Amino acid sequence: MRKSEIHAAESVSCLNKALNELKDIWEEIGIPEDQRLQRTDAVHMHIKEEDGLTMLQLEKDLRTQAKMMLKEKSARQSELKSLIQQDQDLCDILCDDLFPIHPERVPSQQQLQNYRQHINARNQEKERRHAEFVEMKRQITVLMEDLEQHPDTSFEKDAVCEDEDAFCLSVENLSSLKVLLHQLESRKAESEALCVSIRGRIAELCEMLQVPEEEREGESLMQNTYASTKSRLNALQAELQRLEELKKKNIERVIHTIRSEIVKFWEKCYYSPEQRQAFTPYHSDDLDEEVLREHELELERLKQDYAEHSELYDAVITWSSNWTLYQELEKKATDPSRFNNRGGNLLKEEKQRVDLQKSLPKLEKSLKAQIDQWEATHCKEFRVNGQPFLQYVEDQWNRHHMEKEREKQERQMKKMKQTEEDLLYGTIIRTPTKRRLAAGTPTPGKSRKVLTAYISTPNTTLRSICSSPSFRPPLSSNKVSYAV
Repeated sequence: MRKSEIHAAESVSCLNKALNELKDIWEEIGIPEDQRLQRTDAVHMHIKEEDGLTMLQLEKDLRTQAKMMLKEKSARQSELKSLIQQDQDLCDILCDDLFPIHPERVPSQQQLQNYRQHINARNQEKERRHAEFVEMKRQITVLMEDLEQHPDTSFEKDAVCEDEDAFCLSVENLSSLKVLLHQLESRKAESEALCVSIRGRIAELCEMLQVPEEEREGESLMQNTYASTKSRLNALQAELQRLEELKKKNIERVIHTIRSEIVKFWEKCYYSPEQRQAFTPYHSDDLDEEVLREHELELERLKQDYAEHSELYDAVITWSSNWTLYQELEKKATDPSRFNNRGGNLLKEEKQRVDLQKSLPKLEKSLKAQIDQWEATHCKEFRVNGQPFLQYVEDQWNRHHMEKEREKQERQMKKMKQTEEDLLYGTIIRTPTKRRLAAGTPTPGKSRKVLTAYISTPNTTLRSICSSPSFRPPLSSNKVSYAV
């Protein structure tokens, strides 16, 4: 075989080898099948005689391309290794899974781009979780100090005492931190509510025991902002215990004070005499700790009852005050002395009376709707003075009408009695005239009418003459004529 043929055979062998290497590289770096075909066509174009390339030039070009591809492979593998390391660090902090990619294969550009976006998103999530952790840690530390509480569990110690960067920012850990924070907030709220309750009890005891203002410590203890909630609570509990002991030593005075409070709430809640009588310890003379306890329970029950029904009781108070005012104005309307008023109050009072006469039924209708709703909710009657409120209102109106009827009858009886006395003793009933007449001047166009009445007595018969309303004697005349 000639040397030229040998060189041609070697060139073909080199080309086939180079082409196989290219195919292996393409496969390693993950070039798709359609792109491989395109690249193979490009190689064929390079080795054709039409391009004017010699075999040596073609070999050089292929080696250059192979070198560039090997360099690209190395760069991609290096970046992949770096991204995997970053991903591993983030997963250790966030307790997440690694990005799904094969570490030994050469990644495509799209795979690397997806990996970079994943790392950026993980970094942002790390910053967000870290900021959330730092804020919760700060709040937990403040609450623990305020409650004088120390970390107990290993988790609490890791969260509060250890380095912030060493804490695992997993979803589970952050959720557990939120639970711990809510627990501490609830404990603080409970402690503060207990402080307020104890302070109220201290104030009640101070009133019962008549403790001087300068010796009352409950308010000053609550206003001590430098002390922790736990310290304030302990101080208030100690003060309450001191006053409870003092209460036992002054039990009789305390019971009488509580009884006064009970009476006030009986009035506020419109308790009937029967309801008041039902609390038998109120009438007991044996003032011991058991009686004191029963009084305290009764007072607490009354306060709760008033608080639950305060809206209705306020409405009843409004009705009662308007009703009382209406009755007072009704009495004034029948008082003859009201005409002596010169300040203009008469018209104001009459207008107020008319307004109340119209508004009271409207208020009662509104109250009825409220009471119906309340009774439907509580499944019991709303009572005032031991009877249903609407019945109570009806009874008040009935009494009012009866009282007016009684007053009317009294006025009629008084008038009849006065008339009898006038007839008996000859007293002339005078009525005001529009103008004063001259003495002895009769009214024009009218004739004198004389009313003659005979009144028999056991010993004599008296005949009296009274002027008719159609004829009035002059105001200057003081003489009375009698017909015999």
